Amino acid sequence: MRISQQRFGWAGTKDKRALTKQKISIWDISEEDLSRISLKDVEFRSLGRSNKKISLGDLWGNRFKITIRDIGLSQDETLSRVKAITQELLRGAPNFFGVQRFGELRPVTHVVGEAIARGNFRDAALTYIARAFPDESEEIKKARRFVQDTGDYKEGLNLYPLRLQFERAMMNHLIAYPDDYTGAFKKLSPKLQAMFLHAYQSYIFNIILSRRIASGLSIHEAYDGDIVCFKNEMGLPDTSRLQKVTKDNLDGINNLINRGRAFATAPLVGYETQFAEGAPGEIERAVVRELNVEPEGFKVPAMPELSSRGLRREIILSFKPEFSVAEDDVNAGKIKVTLEFSLQKGSYATTVLREYMKKL
Repeated sequence: MRISQQRFGWAGTKDKRALTKQKISIWDISEEDLSRISLKDVEFRSLGRSNKKISLGDLWGNRFKITIRDIGLSQDETLSRVKAITQELLRGAPNFFGVQRFGELRPVTHVVGEAIARGNFRDAALTYIARAFPDESEEIKKARRFVQDTGDYKEGLNLYPLRLQFERAMMNHLIAYPDDYTGAFKKLSPKLQAMFLHAYQSYIFNIILSRRIASGLSIHEAYDGDIVCFKNEMGLPDTSRLQKVTKDNLDGINNLINRGRAFATAPLVGYETQFAEGAPGEIERAVVRELNVEPEGFKVPAMPELSSRGLRREIILSFKPEFSVAEDDVNAGKIKVTLEFSLQKGSYATTVLREYMKKL
């Protein structure tokens, strides 16, 4: 359209491999302008006009319809298991961050984030540019290993495919400004820069939640010392409204949790993290100690724009799944399950799928 990207607004990023639909806003164009856009696999429909653009954070949630295929059980057994899993999940599932938060093909994002939080930008840059993973192509693994072993960014540019544009941008900077690793990160988009630290926070959160479950503490119940959040007007968890659980309010809080109006939380660690007390707090602090997490590191003095105070996140994923079971029309002799559900923003459909697929 030959207009600035600043005129476009959207509320969140959709899955890369999916048929997706989302509302976007474009400032000051006509419906005729919109009708002239021709992009492969993309359709536009005008919904009307507004005096406010759509921005990141405006998202309430996502609706999903996902098919699990190639199931080797009988149709009756599959139906029986899906019913049992669905019944089990009616109170909610653990609100883990999905694998895509860390990198599906190359789970390195949180490792880079940890190095940044420790102030080691050289390790962070080399990890992002040069750490190879088994599922990458041989061409890319060979290129990454060469740069890892030699530190020769100039030759690395000849070896790295053009599609690795972020790594190439960082290497170009390091060729011109050797040892300026913070400058190399600033060649990335602000959103990508922030993702590294967020992924590290997510990694710590997942371990805390796993440890809570393993300790026998329920995700469907609050305990003395827990910190809970409450449901907002949209019916979603609002972590801007927090309350510490005490012996005096414990019964009342658990009554709200049973009615879906309150939710126990765990920390996304930052430099002003509010830790729980009691048994939940012991778990949170133990994980932080074992991982040698330094909350002050989240101030990121070298790149203060990345700093994070920390916040709390609900530990339960509330949803009402619908399902159907049928013969798989793609894989002969196999069964498929189609799931439909909605999730609050920031939650992962892969977390729901795992609860089903590990038993199918």
